[in-house]
Amino acid sequence: MPYRLAVKDIAFFERPVRFARPFRFGAVVINATPQAFVRVEIEVEGKGRATGASAEFLVPKWFDKRPHLSPEETVTELRRSLLIARELYLAHSSHETAFGLHAACIGAQVEACAAEDIPPLAAAYGPAEIDKAILDALLRRTGGSFFDGMAANIAGVDARLSRDLTDADVPQFLAGRKRLERVAIRHTVGMDDKIEGEGCVADIKENAGARYFKLKLNGDPAHDADRLIRIGRALAALPYDYRVTLDANEQYADLAALSTLVDRLDREAALRPIAQKLLYIEQPMPRDITRQSPLGALARRDFIVDEADDSYDAFPIARALGYRGISSKSCKGIYKSVINATRAAKWSAGGEKCFIAGEDLTCQAGLAVQQDLALGALIGVTHAERNGHHYVDGFGDTPAAEAEAFLTAHPDLYVRDSGKVRLAIHDGDLLTGSLTTPGFATATHPDWSAMSPLEQPPAGIPLEKAV
Repeated sequence: MPYRLAVKDIAFFERPVRFARPFRFGAVVINATPQAFVRVEIEVEGKGRATGASAEFLVPKWFDKRPHLSPEETVTELRRSLLIARELYLAHSSHETAFGLHAACIGAQVEACAAEDIPPLAAAYGPAEIDKAILDALLRRTGGSFFDGMAANIAGVDARLSRDLTDADVPQFLAGRKRLERVAIRHTVGMDDKIEGEGCVADIKENAGARYFKLKLNGDPAHDADRLIRIGRALAALPYDYRVTLDANEQYADLAALSTLVDRLDREAALRPIAQKLLYIEQPMPRDITRQSPLGALARRDFIVDEADDSYDAFPIARALGYRGISSKSCKGIYKSVINATRAAKWSAGGEKCFIAGEDLTCQAGLAVQQDLALGALIGVTHAERNGHHYVDGFGDTPAAEAEAFLTAHPDLYVRDSGKVRLAIHDGDLLTGSLTTPGFATATHPDWSAMSPLEQPPAGIPLEKAV
């Protein structure tokens, strides 16, 4: 039976992270961004108290791409999302299951954020991070690993937020899950990344032996096609087979522009090295246009939604439009990923091709990458975008003692290289063995004393005045 718990304290911290190279996606270039950390104390009914943790970048201009907002303003939205969620979670003083608490708060969270002009995707960020920390604390208190705990549905996940499923569907899906021992990395090729020559997309020193590649698009069919031709030539030199995905980050204005690119992929010989290796195209159009635009004949290719995944009904809506998949990101909510994976399995068992993909929002080494990796390894994501190790130099500016603690606790995931603790990639794969420790995929917590408290913009003040 799921455990019941009450949240006693929630604390937020942040730490600046400098990038080793610029990362350009969509219309934004990131050279640095803060990483948020969450520390939660809970009381488990009949078992006492425990502390849990989570972490995630405060990524600018992804959760909210509206052009009138600056990158700094969109980071402020995420801080507000955390702070609003804290009030809602602490207001529930009675004991509840971990998922029951999430379900009780998520609607009020979206409503409260909407009152401050914070869109649903950004609104979900606060509960997502708090939920991860709560689950970490619960598993530590009960002594179970994430994989064993979720197989037993320790969080009490049910169908109350997804009425297209039955209450039996989710625990049945979880009970049948087996941890993937290896998850392949999908190497991200940002818009400013080098394509040819030393240090290019096909250079093993840059791609860490990846067999999967995620290629960013900018929304201009001619520009994108020409760039994909160049990338295809470079990748054709690899001494092994590979697969690619394309990610437009909402940059394609409409179906007409998207059709132009897909038609070229279908017919041009120069694009064949990409077209023949293409698994799916991710979030081509803006989220609002997506919901109004059935794919029609374009559904001959596989498409997934990501930024349009801003509610529990997003996957059924996308499926009706011709999309076959949806992204899993722990920053969008671990329970939503579990629900969507349950849907994909159920629909696929009925004869459809439906799937859930692993997309990483530049998860930094440590808590963030481990918890997102464990989530994917639970729900069956065999390869996942992993770009934190590429755009950040190891653990970045994390104190050396903290990085060493993660290396000691998870020697299959990290390695000491050139004086830095870095993600250990084994023939293009990450290993998940050490993630079976009690807790949510981590045997250690960060050094809380080496962080600053989360910046707290005042509630109710317009964003342009709060930054």
